Amino acid sequence: MSLTQETLFSILNIILIDIVLGGDNAVVIALACRRLPEKRRNKAIILGTGLAVVLRICLTGIMVVLLKIPLLLLLGGLLLVVIAYRLIANQNEDMHVQAGTTLFSAVRTIVIADLVMGLDNILGIAGASDGHIELVVLGLCFSVPIIIWGSKIILIAMEYVPGLIYIGGAILAYTAANMIVSEPKLTPWVNDHPNIKPITMAIIITSVLISGWLKNRLNHHSSQHLS
Repeated sequence: MSLTQETLFSILNIILIDIVLGGDNAVVIALACRRLPEKRRNKAIILGTGLAVVLRICLTGIMVVLLKIPLLLLLGGLLLVVIAYRLIANQNEDMHVQAGTTLFSAVRTIVIADLVMGLDNILGIAGASDGHIELVVLGLCFSVPIIIWGSKIILIAMEYVPGLIYIGGAILAYTAANMIVSEPKLTPWVNDHPNIKPITMAIIITSVLISGWLKNRLNHHSSQHLS
């Protein structure tokens, strides 16, 4: 694998997707370890995060293979469009994570919660990797430390700078659109109509951003009327 401009762009895309979708994972880590002593807390964070990353890489590798099955790339892209919309439109979700009282229970909570919450990450990263599992590994190696140590800054920034959420949604929508137009069953048709790819991608990205923005405006007006 040579480090071409396209490869570097894919790695950057993977890192951004994982950071955007992985902010809540850091909250899971904090909540799961909050009842542990300081020394055990650090061990739980390292062990839990390490195991979660290994499992995520394995599951993403499986997803990369599955996306090569006819029409699954198209279906995965459509699902990722929904995930991108929900990222923008559903910004206020309650999180209930049981705090562990032992090292094992905290690690178990981190791993299970990370996998449950990380299904959207897995799909997004698999789509952005373009079938190269080594890109997934490189991307996670960069993004996981950022999530762990800079997660609070990321979460605060997303809360107070709403535009960051829309940037994240646009990144996911771009990946979803790229997956859809890259579906092998559609390749002959896309090749015969060169303008279809950029038009389709522009429509998907714009639709996700506008629909998410409209949903947020509607929720904002509804909350004002209720208050």
